[in-house]
Amino acid sequence: MKNFKKIISLVLAICMIASLAISASAANTVDASGGTGTSNVTLSSTADGSIGGDPAATKMSVTVPTVLPIAVGTDGTVSTATDAKIVNNSFGAVKVSSVSIEAAQGWSLTAFGDKSTLAGEKVNSNKFGFAISLGGSAAKQTDAKNASAQTLLDAAVEGCFMTGVGDQTANSIDIAYDAIVTPVSEAVTNTAIASVLFIIAWDAV
Repeated sequence: MKNFKKIISLVLAICMIASLAISASAANTVDASGGTGTSNVTLSSTADGSIGGDPAATKMSVTVPTVLPIAVGTDGTVSTATDAKIVNNSFGAVKVSSVSIEAAQGWSLTAFGDKSTLAGEKVNSNKFGFAISLGGSAAKQTDAKNASAQTLLDAAVEGCFMTGVGDQTANSIDIAYDAIVTPVSEAVTNTAIASVLFIIAWDAV
């Protein structure tokens, strides 16, 4: 009886080891006179990269700025951040496929241009024009057609593409932006006047 239990334990241990091993189960047989054998290479995308793991696609991980700050001086001169960028932390290549802007908290969009174009507006009329460039591409600007929301970019252009994280020289793009703002009668601090929406997609074939 003891020997029988030992044999059963040994068989179970062998089965467990076999279940953990990576298996290439079927085999081609080439006889002594020679011949050829063909092996198919199969691919499974899994959550942990293991054979037999849970099926999963490549995970997208992209960092987008939470704030694009603007400061306007008493003479209407505007300053913006110079270090804004989008960074691709994913294994695969991505692109910015769309950029839109929506005004907020009583502010409205108007055409971007020289700050002098807003000098004639009434104080506290809460209008601003906005321009943005991704990766050195041509700037996309607001116009005077829609005061609440506008699409600035509706398809990826040169400058919108980022490689996977393995290439540190090309996995991020700089965001350059500018604005013009109507005069305000009271100082404002960190007031959210709009939100910019970046749509990120895989750079797929």
